[in-house]
Amino acid sequence: MNASKRIPVTKVVWEELGRLKRAGQTYDELLMEMIEEHKKGLLFREMRAIEERGDFVELE
Repeated sequence: MNASKRIPVTKVVWEELGRLKRAGQTYDELLMEMIEEHKKGLLFREMRAIEERGDFVELE
């Protein structure tokens, strides 16, 4: 089993997390989902920037 850690958050953040969490979903699952979505967003922004700069090589 993984070690647990505490992350202090404000009441506002706690309430927002509670609104985002689906029934039966743990906060750990919610945070992991948010992390993955953030990573995807970073990837797509980087891909867009590369395309705008024309900094790529087409594959044949």
